[in-house]
Amino acid sequence: MQLEKLFRMQRGLDLHIEEKHGLQNEDLFDRKVLALLVELGELANETRCFKFWSIRPSSEKSVILEEFVDGIHFILSLGIECGFQNLDYKLEAKPSIESTTEQFLLIYQEINKFKDSKNVMDFKTLLQSYLQLGSLLGISYEEMEKAYFTKNEVNYQRQQNNY
Repeated sequence: MQLEKLFRMQRGLDLHIEEKHGLQNEDLFDRKVLALLVELGELANETRCFKFWSIRPSSEKSVILEEFVDGIHFILSLGIECGFQNLDYKLEAKPSIESTTEQFLLIYQEINKFKDSKNVMDFKTLLQSYLQLGSLLGISYEEMEKAYFTKNEVNYQRQQNNY
């Protein structure tokens, strides 16, 4: 996965949004954390992994992938806020947990841990766990990247249309 490129693209989008909305001097960390938590919930809702009371299947992979990359946008943005964009990242594709529900719960915990610590190791753990969730959902790194590139472009278009 080309994390350096993704971080660079995210930095460009973040700067564009901050300039357009006059947010250059705002501390957006907590709002980005909340946005990530919301996006994670939206992703869980599309997978329906926790809906033991329902027999309806999960949404199509394209919908899940779009929700998944929304989370990548906010994780990268949080890493940029803390100055973690130029680090060496060694990614493990295989998740240690086999339950999607458990992986979602783990990520919620890791988001809150990182929110409190703003520690590089907690950030790396969060990023790794999130990418492993993607693997559990059947999303390859190549699909993640391609979907990120597409959604990044959509996000720029939304800004131009006063989203």
